[in-house]
Amino acid sequence: MGFFDKFKKKNKDNTQAKSSVIISMPMFNSDENYSLEKIVYDLKTYWNLTVSEISGDDSVATFKVEDETVAIAFMPAPIPSEELDSIMGFNYLWKNAKEELSTLKSHAIVSVLGNNTGDVERFKILTKVNASILRTTDNSLGIYQGSQTLLLPKNLFLDFADFLLEDMLPIQLWVYIGIINDEKSSIYTYGMQEFGKSEVEIINSTMSGSELYDFLLSILNYIIESDVTLNDGETIGFSAEQKIKITKSKAIYLDGDSLKLEI
Repeated sequence: MGFFDKFKKKNKDNTQAKSSVIISMPMFNSDENYSLEKIVYDLKTYWNLTVSEISGDDSVATFKVEDETVAIAFMPAPIPSEELDSIMGFNYLWKNAKEELSTLKSHAIVSVLGNNTGDVERFKILTKVNASILRTTDNSLGIYQGSQTLLLPKNLFLDFADFLLEDMLPIQLWVYIGIINDEKSSIYTYGMQEFGKSEVEIINSTMSGSELYDFLLSILNYIIESDVTLNDGETIGFSAEQKIKITKSKAIYLDGDSLKLEI
């Protein structure tokens, strides 16, 4: 396991640990701040959301989006480089992140504080607030979500966020999907614990990495959107004939246990 230990994800509580607060960090290439007024306007007009109980200013603010409380705080300093450097090597969605983030000067902390709605709705709100910040702030670079070790560039984030306009879930913004291409392909998730679900791995499949990615994305969408819990010994499939065995055992690319799909 020597090589892979460097990239092994640290699962907080093996299976179903999650926090009532979800956090992300928009990043900026100058000390110029975002505009609270523009963010609120974008949330109302672009996303057609109800925003109320607005308090604070461009430095620190709280407001309600639907039934959830959102907090935004501006941090006039970059995210520590050692924190970002540790995940750049496997964030394939932002291949030139090291170069583009060399100009990182400041960031914000966005939190969805309450638990008045389900996990999916809370992540939708977090995504929409992040997208409104990126869209209304010229010096924005992208989003860092440490709980999922996701590093996402601005344009890609905005493209995936727009899935929500079509009632589709932007799973790529919520869960890290790791792809290992050796003689056979393997794939794993990191971030399902944020939805109270077990992480999923497919090990040594004859399918290509891209085929595995598309297949696993469909599985994750089903689990998250329908709030399904997969269990050891069950099977899953997208037809009456397809019966993929589910086994819970020690994870290969994560700490703790994972659910293995045998395909």
